[in-house]
Amino acid sequence: MKIAVTGANGQLGTDILKTFKELDVVGLTHADIEITNRKCTRDVLLAIKPSVIIHTAAFVRVDECEDEPDVAFRVNAIGTKNVAEVASELNALLIYISTDYVFDGEKGAPYTEEDCPNPINTYGITKLAGEYFAQLVDKWYVIRVASLFGTAGASGKGGNFIEAIFKQAATNNRVDVVADMMVSPTYTWEAAQVISRMLKLGLPSGVYHLANSGTCTWYDFAQHAFELAGTDVDLRAIATATLSQKAKRPCSSVLVSNKLSNYGLSLGDWESALKHYLGEKRRLKGRKNKGRL
Repeated sequence: MKIAVTGANGQLGTDILKTFKELDVVGLTHADIEITNRKCTRDVLLAIKPSVIIHTAAFVRVDECEDEPDVAFRVNAIGTKNVAEVASELNALLIYISTDYVFDGEKGAPYTEEDCPNPINTYGITKLAGEYFAQLVDKWYVIRVASLFGTAGASGKGGNFIEAIFKQAATNNRVDVVADMMVSPTYTWEAAQVISRMLKLGLPSGVYHLANSGTCTWYDFAQHAFELAGTDVDLRAIATATLSQKAKRPCSSVLVSNKLSNYGLSLGDWESALKHYLGEKRRLKGRKNKGRL
């Protein structure tokens, strides 16, 4: 099995490469492949001839997507179309990483794979378009993830939420975090392990939700992170409406992984995942060693 991973230097891409390191895996960064260029995409992937393409590359800066919808569409939709066309040519399995932002947040309960998408921002719209292009391949997984955090940090965002709040705490003891947005934080290391198991089990084509169990607000998430790290900080809850954000966010985009549970696959709770993450980053109170799940 030969595997190609786009977005290889992102949070999830990095942990996927680590997870598949014993296999024949090729990591592709933006410097290696320009997915918005059809010929470049075809030339690069045909030279590799993978039997599995894990497509994590995306334009993920949500507010910037509102300013540059054409760029967001070229990367998230047309870029995926280009990758999907080559996957079809190679008869390869295409694994497309999507997002909880394909939902509007109005359900009032966690979203399952059977719920109808209804994105409310440009990022979500372009990622949903990518989902449809991914499904043109004979063998495909659309995997929706949510609120990712991983030790590599998001290359497109320059880090992740956890590192951002610790940086803020170090420079200004007061940290303001929204307390009215429900999420399901997902540890990329665990997500990569489950993707590996999906491949080994040969799950059928379909849409799958992949998120750590449990729900919280961003404020809850930040509070727990500071507590585990033993960081004394003036943490204050604020409303999303007080932020100057160009893109509208769903008020509750929690995902539940119903379909994976049918195959005995699941992720642990977000609290345990956060603890392991902080251990990896050597931020855990009273602990200097690293630890994997």
